[in-house]
Amino acid sequence: MKRHQCYLYNYGLVCYAEAWNWQKHLLQQRRQDPDLPDVLILLEHPPVYTLGHGASLDFLQFDLDKSADEVYRIERGGEVTYHCPGQLVGYPILNLQFHHKDLHWYLRQLEEVLIRVLAVYGLQGDRVPGLTGVWLEGYKVAAIGIKVSRWVTMHGFALNVCPDMAGFSKIVPCGIADKPVSSLAQWIPDIQLEQVKLQVARSFAEVFEVDLVEQKGLEEDIDRYSLVKNDRSSKIPPSPP
Repeated sequence: MKRHQCYLYNYGLVCYAEAWNWQKHLLQQRRQDPDLPDVLILLEHPPVYTLGHGASLDFLQFDLDKSADEVYRIERGGEVTYHCPGQLVGYPILNLQFHHKDLHWYLRQLEEVLIRVLAVYGLQGDRVPGLTGVWLEGYKVAAIGIKVSRWVTMHGFALNVCPDMAGFSKIVPCGIADKPVSSLAQWIPDIQLEQVKLQVARSFAEVFEVDLVEQKGLEEDIDRYSLVKNDRSSKIPPSPP
């Protein structure tokens, strides 16, 4: 069987709003034309908190009205998470009709990608029954949250490689109070995000059986679909119904 093609967008630091709208544009394109190639976006974000569409504000341990932190309520599942430099974020835009039309399968495949990456560094990544993500010696090192529309995916995973973990102290990560979070730097102090990014791309291609085709010079396309900057009203999440 011919392997499906997947465009690889390899970025550095990208504002959350810009990457979010870029994802929505890519998803809409693939809903309209299912034969378009899959996409994998790899990047980092400046410090930002995101909440799933039904997430509880109780898991924020700061006052939204008095904080300068960026906070977005988005359409993925799950509770609150934190993004910052040193954390590798992956956004696969996949048409599951070309893979396997099963959301549980897709989540387990994303976990498998990251578990294989950890194995490259001699680390044993684990799953926790009933939860989504990847753990290392009892610490959560990768969070996963997705949205699927007509079998096209968006959002994805966040792997803590070497971030400043202080921002996690302001939330109950993923709404799980009894499981601490950490980063790969706890085990490998000199680990480099760019090296991990390469391993993630390779593992993703293996697990999803796709041929990656790296795309160049597309920063202007992200800007075209960015939100209006400094619009505080777009960042404050309403309470879920």
